[in-house]
Amino acid sequence: MTTATMTAAPAQRTTVPLLRLYRAELRWIFRRPRTLVVLGLLALIPVVVAIGLAIGRSTDQGPGNGGVALLTTAAANALVLPIAVLAVTLNLLLPLTTAMSAGDAVAGELAHGTLRGWLIAPVSRGRLLAVKALGVATFTLASVALMAVVGVLAGLAINGTGSLYTLSGSTLSFGAALGHIAIAVGWVTLQLWAIGAVALAVSACTEHPMLVVVSVLAGTIVSSVLLLLSAVDWLHPFLLPQSWDSITDVLRDPMPTAGLAEGAARAACYLVIGLSLAYARITTKDG
Repeated sequence: MTTATMTAAPAQRTTVPLLRLYRAELRWIFRRPRTLVVLGLLALIPVVVAIGLAIGRSTDQGPGNGGVALLTTAAANALVLPIAVLAVTLNLLLPLTTAMSAGDAVAGELAHGTLRGWLIAPVSRGRLLAVKALGVATFTLASVALMAVVGVLAGLAINGTGSLYTLSGSTLSFGAALGHIAIAVGWVTLQLWAIGAVALAVSACTEHPMLVVVSVLAGTIVSSVLLLLSAVDWLHPFLLPQSWDSITDVLRDPMPTAGLAEGAARAACYLVIGLSLAYARITTKDG
């Protein structure tokens, strides 16, 4: 072996494979005690709701709307419970957990000094952002899927498999019901990916993870309030929560797709804009 070959051998790998970085990020996320606690609490919500519905089955629930009306219907419908839980938590709790994950991904690691280890390794800042975005996306998908699975099991436990009927009155087979629930999981996850992209853009601008959480929650709450004001109805099509009520369309047969498609397109726009802003910030940030 020549001297030139010996000196060239160590320089063959100049970058770390993306899959290896992704696995390392997932290990970091799902070994974090806070992540496990959050997932445990999210899994507990459908159980608590199911127990409450089973106890109060004979109680007059009174009129309701939105998620409350869905929860009332879920007392006798195993299909509705997982989707009702997702609809209720989509308004605040799920965006909160997504913001926490995005805040820890960049701002949290920057505050603790662990982000510099990524930059010391042969990892470009664009690849770093891609890994962090994939980590946040995986966590949100795991959160939504976990709630849906526990919701399905809890709904079947209190209602059985004979209560899988839609809001249109038609009865679904177990496989068809799982298909509707899978569509709801995918649609809700896309909405959370949009929130996560915006949260990553904020996280790339600060070293304080709580600032990311507060910013995302403030944006979600303000958007929900603006949707109630007819004076700014021209602004409604640009607000992400505009189509969140469309998740109930999954419970209809045939399933209306206009609201779901509009919500998916809006979330995709937020996703592209959020990741673009995060990329522009993280690639130009000093340190």
